[in-house]
Amino acid sequence: MSTPDTTAPDTTAPDAPARTTTPGARTAVPAGPLALPRILLGAFLLAALVDLGSLLAGADTGHLIAKPLLLPLLAAHAAVRGAPRLLVAALLLGWGGDVLLMLDPDWAFLAGMGSFAVGHVCYLVLFGRRRTSPALGVLYALLLAGTVAALWSGLPADLRIPVAGYSLLLTATAYRSSSLGAVAGTGGALFLLSDTLIATGIAGLPQLPAPDFWVMLTYIAAQYLLATGGLKAMYGKRRTTS
Repeated sequence: MSTPDTTAPDTTAPDAPARTTTPGARTAVPAGPLALPRILLGAFLLAALVDLGSLLAGADTGHLIAKPLLLPLLAAHAAVRGAPRLLVAALLLGWGGDVLLMLDPDWAFLAGMGSFAVGHVCYLVLFGRRRTSPALGVLYALLLAGTVAALWSGLPADLRIPVAGYSLLLTATAYRSSSLGAVAGTGGALFLLSDTLIATGIAGLPQLPAPDFWVMLTYIAAQYLLATGGLKAMYGKRRTTS
């Protein structure tokens, strides 16, 4: 045992504060970095409410303002939580598709579909070779075949092949997203549902009341769940809680 120090205490201010942290205790983290993801998520949810409310109210201006804000806010939220670049890229490519689909020319529809298609490729690469249920794959294959068959005759001739190719990518994303868990898998399924609702409108099939509302509701939920499920799978629950 060492001898106690009997020297009189120095009353002058020390050059640096003494370390008083208890071994094993968590070091305090500045509030700013933790608040930013919550602010971005809150802004995303607010934009989503404005967009959906505008669609129900028939307020086109609100929809035109809110819709282009959705995916950049969600991508920023994911990025500050340390999301993989492929996830952020997929969300931003979705934003590009959103903006292009708001334009009137026919080329904008194909360009928007192309932007979403590249986003789906990013998702598929992100999912990697994780295992998925073969039975679920059979179910999605049957859904793909049935959907394309139902849409085919009603689609404009110049859109049939692009829509079929995009549908294949979209269905692959929906199927493979389940490899990241139930949250991402639900997001992939909702993405498939959202785009199927759009395609039924183009093909002239019967629509739900307020069809744009249901398209956006399922789409917003899909992208959020894919982002949340992707973060949870890549980094664990710690990075997905607000």
